[in-house]
Amino acid sequence: MNIRCIAVDDEPLALDILESYISKLPYLQLVKTCSSATEAMQVLQEEQVDLMFLDIEMPELTGIQFLNILKNQPLVIFTTAYPEYAMEGFNHDAVDYLLKPIPFDRFLKAVTKAQERLQQRHPKQAEQTIVNHAAAPEQEFMFVKADYKTIRVDFKDILWIEGLKDYVIIQTKDQKIITLLSMNKMMEKLPESKFLRVHRSFIVALQKIDSIEKSRIRIGQKEIPIGEVYKDQFLKWVEENNIM
Repeated sequence: MNIRCIAVDDEPLALDILESYISKLPYLQLVKTCSSATEAMQVLQEEQVDLMFLDIEMPELTGIQFLNILKNQPLVIFTTAYPEYAMEGFNHDAVDYLLKPIPFDRFLKAVTKAQERLQQRHPKQAEQTIVNHAAAPEQEFMFVKADYKTIRVDFKDILWIEGLKDYVIIQTKDQKIITLLSMNKMMEKLPESKFLRVHRSFIVALQKIDSIEKSRIRIGQKEIPIGEVYKDQFLKWVEENNIM
């Protein structure tokens, strides 16, 4: 039972974050991102949608006004920067109410609630979902904003990632990609099995490490320091993989 969902928000960055989070969960299928309630209404008329991530403060129609006129609405998770709308949101039988900026763990908790509701409605489909999830492959790429466009980055091509204040530099085997993201947000996009943060300013692709010397990692000609805060985690990975 894949959960077909849409995200509705007039802020492009908010939609980008939701799209990134949705892409991390194989059972969530993003039908479309919408920048207004009227656009979302059109999608709901044409597509089967199980779950809607809905901003409240939007021009033309607010999320609450949209729900008031919507018939046969899907499950709703509200996303907003304004906590004062919480009570009104839950009065509309919302699954959950997420405050921006939305941490991934909080997003996952809300989606799990929606999943439980859908499983109660469709128990046979829910049983099949468990089987499908066990065989779901790990995602092999991500999308990032850079140079006024959205770029696909394959995880296998990344060598390391360097943080510079509010930006990160993604160093691949062919190019440098500069994107407006924090290191924490970048880590949320990356598969834990392939990447590790080894310094406040560096994330490394574990399979690309050429050598380890004291408190340094070498990838090609690049020397990357291992920070004290991250040393134990790195040494644990070294031990688990019988490297030294």
